[in-house]
Amino acid sequence: MTETQQLAQDAADTLADLTGVRRHDLALVLGSGWLPAVDALGEATAEVSTTDLPGFHAAGVAGHSGTIRSIRSGDKNLLVFLSRTHFYEGKGVRSVVHPVRTAAAAGCRAIVLTNGCGGLKETWSPGTPVLIADHINLTATSPIEGANFVDLTDLYSARLRELCREVDPTLDEGVYVQFPGPHYETPAEIAMVRAIGGTLVGMSTTLEAIAAREAGMEVLGISLVTNLAAGISGEPLNHEEVLEAGKAAAARMGGLLSQVVDRI
Repeated sequence: MTETQQLAQDAADTLADLTGVRRHDLALVLGSGWLPAVDALGEATAEVSTTDLPGFHAAGVAGHSGTIRSIRSGDKNLLVFLSRTHFYEGKGVRSVVHPVRTAAAAGCRAIVLTNGCGGLKETWSPGTPVLIADHINLTATSPIEGANFVDLTDLYSARLRELCREVDPTLDEGVYVQFPGPHYETPAEIAMVRAIGGTLVGMSTTLEAIAAREAGMEVLGISLVTNLAAGISGEPLNHEEVLEAGKAAAARMGGLLSQVVDRI
C-alpha cells in the first residue's frame, strides 16, 4: 500500500468510527453554490468536520462548509463532502484528491463531482446544470504518481449521464476545462478554450476525476453554470454571483441529485 493509499485508509477507518457506518456506497462532492441542494438527498445519520479526519484540511473558500455528511438514502449510504480542497490553495495535489481516495477506501463504487463554473454557451443562463462529457486539464499536473498509466477514454460515465437524462431530458452536456485559478480567466483565454473545444470553465474537478478513475470508481460530473465566461456577457466576474446562482437553483439541483442517486 502506498503512502497516499494508507492515509486514505486511515481517514476511512476514522470516518467509520465517527459515523458508525462501516461502508458507504456512493460519494458526492458539492462545489461552490451546491450546498443548498444537500438537504434533498435524505436524512443525515452523522456529520463530521473535515479536520477530524487524517489528511483533511479546513474549508478555504466561501460557500464550502468544511464538513462531511453521512446520509441514508433508500438502501444506500451516501458520503457527502460539503467542501473540497482546491488546487489553487497551494496544499498540493495529494490534498486535492485525498477526499476522493478516502471515499474509495470507504467502499464507494461511484462518485458524483459537482462544481460551479463559467459557461461558454449564451443559452446557458445562470443556474443551468450541465453534464460533463469530457475534460481538458490545464493545471499541468496529475494526481497519479509513478508509472501508472490510467486510461481516461471514458472517464465520465456515459451510463450515469444517461441516468441523469432519464430524470431530466433537457440536460445538456459539455467539455469542462480546469484552469489553476484562483483568478478568473481572461477573455483571450476563454477564446482559447472555445478554440480547443471547451464549453465549461472552472478551477476544480479534473484532478479529482482522474484520481477517482485510478481508484476504480465510476464518475459522474455535473457543472452548475453560475455565470457566462469572461468576455461573453461584458460583465465583471465575482464569487458572490456564483453563490447566488447556486441558491437560486438549489431546489432543482437537490431534486436532480436525489433522483439520480436513487438510480445509480
